[in-house]
Amino acid sequence: MNPHHGVRHLYIHIPFCERRCSYCDFNTYANMEDRIGAYVAALGRELAAWQTRLGSPEPLPAPQPPALMRADLKPTVFLGGGTPSMLPLPLIEQVLNAADPIVPLRHAEVTVECNPGTLLGRDYLRGLRALGVNRISMGVQSLHDPTLRILGRSHTAAEARRSYEEARRAGFDSINLDFIFGLPGQTPAQWEAMLHELLAWQIDHFSLYSLILEETTPLYAQVTSGRMAVPDDDSTGEMYEQAIEILGGAGYRQYEISNWARTSPGDGVIPVRACHHNLAYWLNADYLGCGAGAHGHLYPQRYFDTLAIDDYIRKTHTDALPLAEITELTPADLAAETMFMGLRLNAGVSLPHFADRCGVAIDTIYGAVLADLEAQGLLERDSLAVRLSARGRMLGNRVFERFV
Repeated sequence: MNPHHGVRHLYIHIPFCERRCSYCDFNTYANMEDRIGAYVAALGRELAAWQTRLGSPEPLPAPQPPALMRADLKPTVFLGGGTPSMLPLPLIEQVLNAADPIVPLRHAEVTVECNPGTLLGRDYLRGLRALGVNRISMGVQSLHDPTLRILGRSHTAAEARRSYEEARRAGFDSINLDFIFGLPGQTPAQWEAMLHELLAWQIDHFSLYSLILEETTPLYAQVTSGRMAVPDDDSTGEMYEQAIEILGGAGYRQYEISNWARTSPGDGVIPVRACHHNLAYWLNADYLGCGAGAHGHLYPQRYFDTLAIDDYIRKTHTDALPLAEITELTPADLAAETMFMGLRLNAGVSLPHFADRCGVAIDTIYGAVLADLEAQGLLERDSLAVRLSARGRMLGNRVFERFV
């Protein structure tokens, strides 16, 4: 059997943007709309090549024990970027048709990332829904218009709310909104007020990220030169604690360090409204990455596609698979990644999952490390899983480095 047969998670990178945001270091490009059609055709060639290599999808697995396991996840297709919502509906359809033989859409969580500034209204959103897209993820980042301008976002707070409401009216009952805290000029009081405002929206899912200043970005240059100030670590930590308290008190369940899902009837180890695609990353599952700069993980290898759009298009004509770099992984790499990714989850790393993924009991490799971290009050353990304690969640990097 092909060792990669049965891959159930697919990420497709759409690298086009109207303009680059000041904080973004993703593989994205502005003013290249003339390449979109050729790029989508190249995606089709890459996906077809992968489908030939992988073969037919395996049947969905049986339900698993009462612990968080890879097999509990839905199959997923995730169009990220960049700004996938810049693509006209016929090109979105072309991409999804090429993805369907690898991850059948009828069984899958199918997500498209959208920028509120590029959503084309209810007809476009209804068109996405008709194509099998059942989840929208919007990068809002802030509801403070001056901050949005600093970040280089192309929408206002009012447009973000309008796009969210249009998506609701178009039939999406699974919508995620991304926000960043620790932004220039932001205070805990402003962040708290925004969270309370958002509660009235009845959002399904939040992804809340602390600002990371990447060295290659304009925002990094502005902050390091003293032209702009960001909150200190104490203020940023206070904002994170506010999110935990406010969202938790309003019926949202934090299931990962940066992610909250509105509680629903039927919630189990995995909240009904959780993002299954991101759960696949945190459970260190195999996933396919397609498109310029996309990363994939097919144990025992990790790879990423060539970065530049024109190089990517050209290589899909000449190479079987346009892989720019492959990293060989060892069993020790697999075990370490399963631990430090899985410990981001509130449910932690389940003992059955670790044994299933790594082929060995967790204590065989990490017994002494786990005992030491538990003695320090950084980890908790029961018969099913090991997870970060409340103290460990505030000192997560100190825990994660023990497994790197």
